[in-house]
Amino acid sequence: MTRFDAPCRAAVARVMARMAPPPRLLPSEWAERSVYVPVGNAIPGLIRFDNAPYQREPLDMTINPDCHRITLMWGAQVGKTMLALCAQAYRIEQRPSSQIMMQPSQGDLETWLETKFNPLVEANDKLRALIAKPRGRDGVNNQKMKSYPGGFIMFSWSGSPKTMRGRSAPFVVCDETDGYDRTHEGHPVGLLWQRAATFGDQRLLMEISTPTIKGGSWIEAAHDQGDGRRFHVPCPHCGVEQPLDWAQVWWGKDEDGTHFPETAGYICTGCGVLWSDHERIGAIRKGAWVAQRPFRGHASYHLSELYSCFRALSDIAQSFLDKKAAGDLQTFINVSLAETWEEEGDQVESSTLIARAEAFAAPAPTGVAVITAGVDMQADRLEVEVVGWGLGEESWSIDYRVLWGDPMRPEVWSALDDLLDETFEHEAGAKLGISAACLDTGGTEGMTQAAYEYARGGGRRRLFAIKGVGGWGRPVVGPPARRRGRRVRAVDIFPVGVDEAKMIVSQRWRIEEHGPGYCHVPLDRSPEWAEQATAEALRRRVVKGFTRREWHKTRDRNEALDCRVYAYAALKILNPNIPRLLKSLTAAQAQTDAPEAKTVEQGQTVQKRKWKPRARRR
Repeated sequence: MTRFDAPCRAAVARVMARMAPPPRLLPSEWAERSVYVPVGNAIPGLIRFDNAPYQREPLDMTINPDCHRITLMWGAQVGKTMLALCAQAYRIEQRPSSQIMMQPSQGDLETWLETKFNPLVEANDKLRALIAKPRGRDGVNNQKMKSYPGGFIMFSWSGSPKTMRGRSAPFVVCDETDGYDRTHEGHPVGLLWQRAATFGDQRLLMEISTPTIKGGSWIEAAHDQGDGRRFHVPCPHCGVEQPLDWAQVWWGKDEDGTHFPETAGYICTGCGVLWSDHERIGAIRKGAWVAQRPFRGHASYHLSELYSCFRALSDIAQSFLDKKAAGDLQTFINVSLAETWEEEGDQVESSTLIARAEAFAAPAPTGVAVITAGVDMQADRLEVEVVGWGLGEESWSIDYRVLWGDPMRPEVWSALDDLLDETFEHEAGAKLGISAACLDTGGTEGMTQAAYEYARGGGRRRLFAIKGVGGWGRPVVGPPARRRGRRVRAVDIFPVGVDEAKMIVSQRWRIEEHGPGYCHVPLDRSPEWAEQATAEALRRRVVKGFTRREWHKTRDRNEALDCRVYAYAALKILNPNIPRLLKSLTAAQAQTDAPEAKTVEQGQTVQKRKWKPRARRR
C-alpha cells in the first residue's frame, strides 16, 4: 500500500457519505434532531417531546400509509400548532411534497405566517436554505405560496373560494376548522379534501380545532367519524391507566362558599389519591393513546388543557372560576376542555327572574360601583333600563322607564336628557349619576337620523350611538365606525355583537347565587319586564347541511332584553375600574355627615349640581 492510499480512501468515504440517502427517521425523531422552537415560546431551542409526549403518535401518523385523515380536537396550551408545523417542515426537508395550509380568515393566515411559520423557518437553517428566497429567481416566496425543491406550500383561507379554486396537494392542513365560513360551494374542508382526491392513497388531511357548539361543530363531527383516541396515563400510586377528566379535578372550598383553587389536584379514579401537579406531569410523560373504535384510516384525537405540562391545575381551576363568574363557561368548555358547548335549555323562564325579586335598601344598593343605561328606540317611545354594576359584573336593575313620544320630535329626547341627568342615592349615602349610556340607532331612516342627531349634537358626553350586528364570535362591542347623516355631522357608531351579548345575558339570568354575574331584580319590577327580558330563545336550524344558531322571539315584545344588552355594551365601552370606584364610595360614605350634599359620578366626589345640556338644533 502506497502512502496515497489512506487519503484516497478517506476522500472516497467522504464523497460516499454525502451521496448516501438521509436516514429514514420518523417525523418525531427527525423533529427532535432538527427542529428548533423559536425564541418567544415557553421553551425555545431544540424541540423535546418529553414536554408534550402526546404529540409523538399523531405526528408519526402523518407518514402512516394506512392513514388518510387525522383529526385533532384539542384544547389550548397543548401544542397543536407546533405539531402541524413539524409535519409541514418534515415534508419540506425529509419527504418533499406539495402542501396546502388553510386558516379561517386572511388575517388569521397572515398572523400564522408572521408569528408561527416564518419564525420557525428563520430558527432552522436547513429549512431556510431550502425555501426559495423572496423575490428570488429560484422559486416563489410570498403570502400565497412558498416553494422548495420537490414541492410547494400554498396558503388559503375559508372566506375566499378563489384561494381554494384550482388548488390541490396531497397534504392538506386545516387549522381552527370551527371558525370557517361555509361558502355556497360547501364547507371549505370538504372542498379541499375533495380536490385532493386525484392523489389517491397519497393524500392526507390533518384538521385541527377547538370545538364550539354541540350539533354545529365541524371538528366534533369529524372526531366522531374517526377512531376516537384518548391519552391514558398511569396513576403514580396504583398504576391504573385513565384519561384525564375534568370531573376528577378537586380544590378546597369552605362553608361560606369561598374557593381555594391553589389547592387543586387530580383524584385518581382507581385509588382515589390526590395527585400533585408534579405527579400529574410525570404520569403524562408515561401515557399512551388508546382508541375507542376500530381504526379504518381515520385517526381522531381528543385532548384537553389538563394534559398541558406548562399549566398548573390551580391556574386551570382559577380560569374555570373566572369564566363561571363572568357567565362565560362556554369559553372554558370549548377552549380548555376541548368539548362542545350544549345550551342549558332553549329559553330562560320569566318566573326565574320574578322569583329572585328583592327589596333594595336604596335605589343603588351596596355593591353598585357604576351605573349605565341602555336605550331602545321604538316608533312611538324610548325604553330605558338603568343598571348598576359591581365586582365581577354583578348587576342591579335600578330603574326601567318608558318615555312616550315620537323620536322625530324633540320632546322625547328632552325627556331622555332629564333621565340621563338624574342621580340615584347609594346605600352608602352618596349619589351616583349615569356614567355611560348606549342608544340604539336602528329603525326607519328618519328615526336613525334623529338618533344620530341626538348622539352627535344634543346628547350627553358619555352617550354612545350603537348598532346591533349579528353573527357568532364577535366581541360585545367593536371599534367604532364613523357614519354621516343627511343633516348632521359625522357620528361614531359602535357595533354591538348582539348574538354573543344575548348569550351572556341569558346565561346570567340563570345564575342562582349572589356574586359575580348575578342579576338583582327589585321587588317592584313588573312581570311584563320579566316576560320581555326572557322573550328570545336560541334555536338551531340546518341550512344546506350546516347547523346554525339563531335567536328567535317567542313573544311580541323584547325591549327589556335589548335594553339590558345595550346597558351591558355601555359598561364594556366605559371599562371602569370597579374596585377603585367602590373605594371612592367608601370614602364618600365617611363624608355623609358633611353639611353639603355630594354627588359621586365615575368615582369622583363633586359638589351636587344640575348639569344641563347645550341647546340642540332641530
